[in-house]
Amino acid sequence: MPDPVTIEISGGIATLTLNNPKKLNAFSDDMLLLLSELVDKCEDNDRVKVIVLTGAGKAFSAGGDISNMGEVADNRPHVTRQYISDVIQAFPKLMSVCKKPTIASINGVAAGGGLDLALACDIRVGGESCKMAETYCKIGLLPGGGGAWFLPRIVGKSMALEMLLSGKFIDAGEAKRIGLINHVWPDAELVDQTRLLASSIARNPPLSVALIKQAVNDGTNNDLITSLDLIASHIAIAKNGPDHIEAINAFKEKREGSYVGF
Repeated sequence: MPDPVTIEISGGIATLTLNNPKKLNAFSDDMLLLLSELVDKCEDNDRVKVIVLTGAGKAFSAGGDISNMGEVADNRPHVTRQYISDVIQAFPKLMSVCKKPTIASINGVAAGGGLDLALACDIRVGGESCKMAETYCKIGLLPGGGGAWFLPRIVGKSMALEMLLSGKFIDAGEAKRIGLINHVWPDAELVDQTRLLASSIARNPPLSVALIKQAVNDGTNNDLITSLDLIASHIAIAKNGPDHIEAINAFKEKREGSYVGF
């Protein structure tokens, strides 16, 4: 039986692919747990500079598998709560502390929990045929994978509530207009264009990239003075490492830098 998530590492980029195309990459427990396990491995692998998440076939992810919901599920409150915390929320919890940049490359449908996976990533891009929706209200549930936290911070409270409370799909053009995705590319170019974006990040000094990501994430929850103080400490660390000197020399010599990551 094929792995529910595959991984390919090349040129400093780890591509994680949700691999249940017959069901539009609907979740299974094994898929979600393996996805978190692979992100952990990427964090510990110095070869990996950027993580890309995408889906096999015609969809990014349709979210939860409806066939496993309803009367067939164990809906006792304590069981549900533990399951949501341990399985559904494992990925967004991990992404909240992931030091490496993450890109969701959205091909086709990203719905419900599938969209939540993309929202947990740092950057989102999409193919021209991609469609997105927070569909939880359509099945009498709530966004367990972090959608109610991520979405307002990405598109604003009003637009987030419209998506969450209506459950309607938006197309790639609308998603870009509201800032949900950064770029829309022709479907045939999505893989290559995503890789070009990831490569432009992967070429930079890893410590600088990691500390910038941390500063941005911390800054969303801190006041300006706290944020500036943190940045001052980060710069002191970055300037003391070999990558800063190498970056300056590479700039002066008009060449690519060779970085060690600390």
